[in-house]
Amino acid sequence: MNDIRRTILWVIFGFSLVLLWDQWQVFNGNKPTFLPSTKPAVTAPAAGTPAANNGVPTAAAAAGGTAGAVPTQAAPAAPREQVVVTTDLFKATIDSEGATVNHLELLKFDEADRTKRVVLFENGSPATRYVAQTGLLNPVAGDAFPNHLTAMTPKAGPRAMADGQNTLEVSFESAPVGGLKYIKTYVFKRDDYVIGVRHEVVNVSDQPRDAQLYMQLLRHGTVAAGTMFGTNTFTGPAAYTNEKKFHKLDFKDIAKGKIEPPPPANDGWIAMVQHYFASAWLLKGDPASEQLRREFRVKDLGDNLFTVAMVATLPKIAPGATQVVNSALFAGPEEEKKLEAIAPGLDLVKDYGIFAIISKPLYWLLTQLHGILGNWGWSIVALVVLLKAAFYWLNAKAYASMAKMKAINPKIMEMRERLKDKPQEMQQEMMRIYKTEKVNPMGGCFPIVIQIPVFIALYWVLLSSVEMRHAPWIGWITDLSAPDPWYILPIVMTATSLFQTWLNPTPPDPMQAKLMWIMPLAFSVMFIFFPAGLVLYWITNNVLSIAQQWFINKRLGVLGK
Repeated sequence: MNDIRRTILWVIFGFSLVLLWDQWQVFNGNKPTFLPSTKPAVTAPAAGTPAANNGVPTAAAAAGGTAGAVPTQAAPAAPREQVVVTTDLFKATIDSEGATVNHLELLKFDEADRTKRVVLFENGSPATRYVAQTGLLNPVAGDAFPNHLTAMTPKAGPRAMADGQNTLEVSFESAPVGGLKYIKTYVFKRDDYVIGVRHEVVNVSDQPRDAQLYMQLLRHGTVAAGTMFGTNTFTGPAAYTNEKKFHKLDFKDIAKGKIEPPPPANDGWIAMVQHYFASAWLLKGDPASEQLRREFRVKDLGDNLFTVAMVATLPKIAPGATQVVNSALFAGPEEEKKLEAIAPGLDLVKDYGIFAIISKPLYWLLTQLHGILGNWGWSIVALVVLLKAAFYWLNAKAYASMAKMKAINPKIMEMRERLKDKPQEMQQEMMRIYKTEKVNPMGGCFPIVIQIPVFIALYWVLLSSVEMRHAPWIGWITDLSAPDPWYILPIVMTATSLFQTWLNPTPPDPMQAKLMWIMPLAFSVMFIFFPAGLVLYWITNNVLSIAQQWFINKRLGVLGK
């Protein structure tokens, strides 16, 4: 009975590692090895579709259309200017059509291969397009207002943040459309991934105007290929309100029309989430802006393009008056502490999977250790030491149970050989030996099983934390989020796993005994492709487990048996 249970646990553990490795391959842009994606390939849009025309509006859409609907159709191209803005953190390109941010490089983050900077926003094909748009809507039937498809004129001024300069403003102004003129100003601040966006709506007509301001993120729906077990971090739109809290809006559900965005509220934000990085629109900067009534919308534009929008209703604008709304565009890394300070719930864009309630305190502890040690690798080692200390007595019971099993193993082997032709009698005799020797066959399994959620939560912490990207440990380990280039850590991992197998009781069944030795070797292949930080975690855990198990086995006199 004990042999079967242990084998089942090994199989579950092994299958879990297969899934984790498969998903890590996916996260690094490779094809899944064991569970290929069933997601259809993205095809290029046909000529004449909105995506093929790069999202530029038609004359009909620019002139009018459905009241309160964000325009999406294409229009005759007007002369456009690409304004390039450079700060200490960004290299951004703002299109004069709608003053849309259609390209954004994060200058302090390299791609995995370190050949170029991380590009968050990109105005490419439908397979790569990702932009931040804003504009005005007319909530009643009638003339359209300036929107993200309207030609705007950039105002003169500097385009690069100079040394010693802490703020850089870049403004765009539209001609009057439907009686409203729209002025949009981007405010870049040094060492800040939050870009202030000031919206000035000027009523140049002789009649009062009702208007809505929309802030929209448009992104391609291409995500890392997942499996039926969904072990990859979330990619897609998200929304938050104080009432409904964090709300994931999956691309697949949007395409199927099954998404239900949060109801209108006087608070909240929208975001686009991906591994390590995110963007978000927030109404932020003054109480009047932050308390505007807003609604949340998602849309499948076709051609693998999706939008998430936040539409705020503005106070009625009198003739000659100007309505100012302050908002913010966050575009950067998912650094939990900084996200918490920007807006309520924004830290939730960092995906911890189903064990977030455990992962968040583990991340907090890891950052505290990093504050002391100054190295993420040693912080991982210290964290595992603390976890092993916390579970010391639980593990001690498990190892003591395994040691007792190892001690009575000769009796079990002799009995199995003697009664090999009498399975029912063999089972009864085995239970008699367990009872006489006061051994619980599950004693070595249960304490370990209840720790599994903690270890899975730690896996998600290491997987989701952008701080691990390109973080060095020692010597040849220059990136804890990448595999060991010299395969030293996987070899050490394999050696410690084999040594643990030697310390454990040998299963009476020869086939199971062989399996116990083969599985660590099989896992070693997967550990070659695991990020170094995760392999370091497993090595540390193994070494500490070996030390505790060695001590217990020696105390009970079962070493080498």
